[in-house]
Amino acid sequence: MGILSWILVGLVAGLIAKAIMPGRDPGGIIIGMLLGIGGALLGGFLSSIVGFGGITGFDLRTLIIAVLGSISILALYKIVFQPRTA
Repeated sequence: MGILSWILVGLVAGLIAKAIMPGRDPGGIIIGMLLGIGGALLGGFLSSIVGFGGITGFDLRTLIIAVLGSISILALYKIVFQPRTA
């Protein structure tokens, strides 16, 4: 699966991750989709390193990997950029 495919899957994964992790974010839906793209790329990279094999097509496993990557990046984003209250 090429980088363009991962970007498209990342857009969908970002929307799904945003739905799974609702709440106030420092960014809106666009930031969620961009984080989804990054999460999909991260998930694809890590899955090939760990040994799940090369991801060559779009299937349920690909979407799950992209969503898990998106959730992890979204959670990290919320931790880092969460507004501090005094």
